[in-house]
Amino acid sequence: MKYDVICIGMALVDSIIRGFDPTPVSASGYVAESGSLNAGGEAVNEAVAASKLGLKTAILCALGQDAAGEIVLNELKQHGVDTGSVLRSGATPVTTLFVRTDGTRKSITNHAHRANFHPEEDPARFTDARAVILGSLFRAPFDDPGIIHAVVSAARGAGQLVIADTKLPNFRPLTLEDLRDSLSLIDWITPNEDEARWFTGQEKPEAMADMFLRYGVQNVIIKLGSRGCLLKNRTETFRLPALPVCAVDATGAGDHLVAGFTAEILRGASPKEALRFANACGALCTTAVGAGTALKNQEQVLQLMRQFPD
Repeated sequence: MKYDVICIGMALVDSIIRGFDPTPVSASGYVAESGSLNAGGEAVNEAVAASKLGLKTAILCALGQDAAGEIVLNELKQHGVDTGSVLRSGATPVTTLFVRTDGTRKSITNHAHRANFHPEEDPARFTDARAVILGSLFRAPFDDPGIIHAVVSAARGAGQLVIADTKLPNFRPLTLEDLRDSLSLIDWITPNEDEARWFTGQEKPEAMADMFLRYGVQNVIIKLGSRGCLLKNRTETFRLPALPVCAVDATGAGDHLVAGFTAEILRGASPKEALRFANACGALCTTAVGAGTALKNQEQVLQLMRQFPD
């Protein structure tokens, strides 16, 4: 295989406003602690993180022929991600994120996020890798059951590990029932707690995981934010607590968990060992503003893990 992992999905620019004060300082003026522009989108965050962790990584995504697209493309190239399959047309989506002082956030999307492309039309672009990450299921381009099924079928036919990150549907709602034919072809699905609750209608993480398993997914990781994460499959269940780092921005933390987990699974780690490493990747990501800021390399993650041994 030419690559370790290929990430497919949304690429965008995050406009991050941290410490926004809703009290106006003038008739139309507000202040915030800081503002920054950062390359983002699940596929971008996961590809950059995977490359930093030592994987040979490529990305299949769509960017506009605009300044925002250049920001994302430069970030990918700077960190060694192969951008040969980046498609350029239209406008690059921009997400505005309001980040609270505790690191939690709210986001605003726009119709540029509906821009779609068709990865299923050329499977050769994503099947030459040991693993493929769909970032993210239920968002463009993976908000179409036909596209999803074609991509996961091609990936499984090529012998790839299939990992599906998720997002809440925005412009085109889908349910688990809509994806029943595809879910059994997914090795790992990685929703956060809010997403898992929305998809399954369950309140407890274990029950959420059980619902995904009943729909045929092989393994489930539920990201629980400040409460860590849960892994469940048909033979084992375990939780890990969040590492007690000083969180300033949770943007991209879940994407880093996915990238870290993928990296360690491909290196032959057990699921529990891989999740410990992934959990540390997610924690590390929260210690700086912007999804791709804090993580530098694998050794940095191992150092953090040594600070908080089991």
